[in-house]
Amino acid sequence: KPRDHCLSMGKCKRFLQEFYSEDDSGKKVFKYGAQLVALAHREQVGLVVDLDDVAEEDPELVESVCENTKRYTVLFADAVHELLPEYREREVVAKDALDVYIEHRLMMETRGRDPADMRDPRNQYPAELMRRFEVYFRPPSTSKPKVVRDVKADSIGKLVTVRGIVTRATEVKPMMAVATYTCDQCGAETYQPIASPSFMPLIMCPSQECVTNRSGGRLYLQTRGSKFVKFQELRIQEHSDQVPVGNIPRSMTIYARGENTRLVQPGDHVAVSGVFLPLLRSGFRQAVQGLLSETYLEAHCVTLMNKTEDDELGTEDLSEEELRQITEEDFYEKLAGSIAPEIYGHEDVKKALLLLLVGGVEQAPRGMKIRGNINICLMGDPGVAKSQLLSYIDRLAPRSQYTTGRGSSGVGLTAAVMRDPVTGEMTLEGGALVLADLGVCCIDEFDKMADADRTAIHEVMEQQTISIAKAGIMTSLNARCSILAAANPAYGRYNPRKTIEQNIQLPAALLSRFDLLWLIQDKPDTDNDLRLAQHITYVHQHSKQPPTHFTPIDMKLMRRYLSKCKKRQPVVPEALADYITAAYVEMRKEARVSKDTTFTSARTLLSILRLSTALARLRMVDVVEKEDVNEAMRLMEMSKDSLQRRRRWSRLRPRLPRLSRLLRNTQSRTTVTRTTRTTPPTTSQSCMTLTATPTPPPTPTNKHHKYTTPTNTQHQPIYNTDKYTTPTNTQH
Repeated sequence: KPRDHCLSMGKCKRFLQEFYSEDDSGKKVFKYGAQLVALAHREQVGLVVDLDDVAEEDPELVESVCENTKRYTVLFADAVHELLPEYREREVVAKDALDVYIEHRLMMETRGRDPADMRDPRNQYPAELMRRFEVYFRPPSTSKPKVVRDVKADSIGKLVTVRGIVTRATEVKPMMAVATYTCDQCGAETYQPIASPSFMPLIMCPSQECVTNRSGGRLYLQTRGSKFVKFQELRIQEHSDQVPVGNIPRSMTIYARGENTRLVQPGDHVAVSGVFLPLLRSGFRQAVQGLLSETYLEAHCVTLMNKTEDDELGTEDLSEEELRQITEEDFYEKLAGSIAPEIYGHEDVKKALLLLLVGGVEQAPRGMKIRGNINICLMGDPGVAKSQLLSYIDRLAPRSQYTTGRGSSGVGLTAAVMRDPVTGEMTLEGGALVLADLGVCCIDEFDKMADADRTAIHEVMEQQTISIAKAGIMTSLNARCSILAAANPAYGRYNPRKTIEQNIQLPAALLSRFDLLWLIQDKPDTDNDLRLAQHITYVHQHSKQPPTHFTPIDMKLMRRYLSKCKKRQPVVPEALADYITAAYVEMRKEARVSKDTTFTSARTLLSILRLSTALARLRMVDVVEKEDVNEAMRLMEMSKDSLQRRRRWSRLRPRLPRLSRLLRNTQSRTTVTRTTRTTPPTTSQSCMTLTATPTPPPTPTNKHHKYTTPTNTQHQPIYNTDKYTTPTNTQH
C-alpha cells in the first residue's frame, strides 16, 4: 500500500529520539541518542539500527524496512542529517580536505550572493556530499538465514541474511560516492551522486548560464571535491552441508562499503545481512548483457561465525531423551558404529574417525601453538571402503571439503593468486584447505598426488596456516582443519615381501604429521567373507544397513552432539603425566629394538595427548582419565600393528617350507649308530651317535604386551591353515 513520505520520516525521527532502555539501576538509557552525539562530533561513522529495537516501538515499521530496505536507508539517513545539529555540543576541530573544500565554496558563495536571497547556500550541495556518517540495519532475531541458492528474484530490494564461506576478498579501494565536475566555460560546479558500482560520467554542462548562452561547456572531473568511500568485493560460497547431492556449490557476490570492509578474509565463515540488488551497468556493457542482469548483496551487517556460535547446532540444547539415547551403555561403540553404518566392520577405524570429528584441545602457550586437530591416513587394498568412509565424513562434518589427489594441485589446495576483474589487482582465492577452516578436508587418492603438490600441505598439518608470498602478496591464511587422507599402497596392493617404507612411499616428514596411519587389508577369511557378502547384498537390495542389535544415531542428532562436545576444554592432570611419559618411552624402546616399525617421534606423544583429550571431550568431562589414555594408546598400537603384522609374518613365510621338509625327513630317518672295533677309538675312528631332532619353528613374540587387546577375528594371522578349511559343498 502507498505510504506517506513525511509520515515515514516522522516515525524514523521519533524512534531515534525517543527509544530508550533501562539499565540495572532503572535509569533510562537513550541508545540512539548517544550514537547521534558521537556522530555529531565525528567520533563514530556508522549508525547501526537494530530492528529488534524498532519492533518494540513499531512492528509495522520493521516489516516496511525488511520489504523496502533501500528506501528506508535513505529515510533514516535524512532523519539523522536533520537531527545532528541538535546533538552537536561543540565544534568539530578535526577537518578533512573535503570539509575545507566545502567551506571555501560556501565562503565564496556568501560573498557574491544577493543579500535579499534567503536560501541556505548548503542546499545546492547534495546531501551525500555533506554527510559523514553511514546507516546500517541489523536484521531482527526472528528472521532465519537463507541458503545462497534460495535467494531468488523475489528477494530483490529486501533485507536478507545468507551464510557461507568467504572464497575471495579483494583489496579495499576508494569508491566514488559523489562526483564533482567543473565547467570549462562558466566555471560552475555540478554534482553527480553515484549509487551503483558503475556510472556514466557527465560531459555537457547543465548550468543555466551555459544553456542560455549555448556555449556548450564541457565538464571535467575534480577528484579533490568528490567524495570517496571504502569499497571491498567479497565472494561467498555456501557450506557443503547446504549443497544438495549431485549439485555444485553456489556463490554470491557481496559489496561491502565503509565500516563493513576489512572484516573478513578468505576461509572465514560469515553471516552477511544486506539488500539483494541487481547490478545495473551502463553503456556498452549493458547492451551486451541484454535482458539478463547480475545480482549482488549490499552488505549491512557482517558477522564472523568463527568467533560466535557458528551455527544453530550449538544453540539448540539436547533434550533429556536425546541425551539418554546417546549416552546410554556402550555409547562409545554406538557412536562409532553410527559412522557409515552401511559399511561392514572397521570398528577401530570408525572409532578413530569419531575422534577426528571431535578433535583435541588446542594449546597456545606464549605464542607457541600446538594443534588440536587430528590427522588420519587410511591406506589399504582396493575395495575396502576407504572412499565411502571419506564420503560419509564429508557429509557428517558441518564444514568439510572433499577433493582427490589427481584432481588437486598445490595451488588448488592452498590458495591461488588471481587478477580481480573489477579492480584489475591481484587477489587471493582460498583453496580446499582454506575453505575447510575449522572443519575436515578429505583427500582421496592421496598417493596419486605429485610430490610438489603434496609438500604444500606440510605446513597446514602442523602449523595450521598457509603462508603466501606471490605476486607481491605476503600474508598468512588460517587452515585449522583436520586432514583425512585415503591412499593405496605403492604396488596397488600391500606387498608383504617389501618393507613398510617401500609399500607406503611417503616421506617421513609427512608420515610423522599423521596421528594415525591405518592399513586396511583385504584378507581372505571364509567366515568374515560370508558375513561381508550377506551385508553387501542386503544393502544393495534395501538401500540401508541390515538390522543390528542397536539403532544407529541420526546424522543430525550426532552432528549436534559432536558440536556440543567441541565446547569442552579438558586438561591432562599431573598424575597422568608420568604414566604417559613412561608409555612413550616404552614405545620408543620398542621402535629402537624392532627394525620393521613405523616412524616414532615426539609427535607420537602429542598424538596420544590429542586422542586422550578427544576421548574426554566425547564423554563431556573436563579432566582426562587413565582410561582415556589407555584407549588412545590402544588405537595407536592397533594402527601400528596393522602395518607391522603383515611384515612380521611375511618374514616367516620363506622358512616354513624348509622347516616342513626338515620335519618330514627327520621323521623317516632312524637313529644311526656306528660301532667301531674294540680298540680304543682314535681321533679319526670315533664312536658317534647321530640323532636328528626337529627344530621347532620360531614363534612370533608379542612386542605390544603392554597394550594387549582382546582377540578379534579381523586381526588374526593369515597363516593359520586350520582356519581356512571349508566343508565340502556340492554346489561349489
